Amino acid sequence: MASMKNVQNTHIEEQLRDIHRSVLDVVAVMNRPQRDEELIREAGISLDRALFPLLVGIERLGPIGVVDLADRAGRDYTTVSRQVAKLESLGLVERRASVADRRVREAVISPAGRAMTARIDAARERLGRQIFQSWEPAELADLTRLLRKFADALVKGPGERA
Repeated sequence: MASMKNVQNTHIEEQLRDIHRSVLDVVAVMNRPQRDEELIREAGISLDRALFPLLVGIERLGPIGVVDLADRAGRDYTTVSRQVAKLESLGLVERRASVADRRVREAVISPAGRAMTARIDAARERLGRQIFQSWEPAELADLTRLLRKFADALVKGPGERA
């Protein structure tokens, strides 16, 4: 007869596999070019799809250096640097020296960029409401809370406590 600990370990292993599969599914959908194109269309904006996630990242995380932005986007920093320069030429972001390290150039959202991301946020909310329309409010609250808890744990890394 299997010990209770082995049964519990097997259950945890299955749950971890299910979590991993679910995260892979979410990441795959989030990384699809068609998803960004749909959101751009829904927002009624004109923006190159390759620039879209960088603009949103700068708005959410900025001021942010190009190396950090590239790392978060999973892209080469030279490519991201050129794309941030394009966003700057469009008047959507501004670049400035970092307060912490004058050698680092940071990107920060401009008022025009903020107006564009506000339209993106409104479009994302419209599309999200369609996804969650059949969910109970408590289910959505649980997902929000647990997803934030999971994200925070991933950022901290294994073995680090809150």
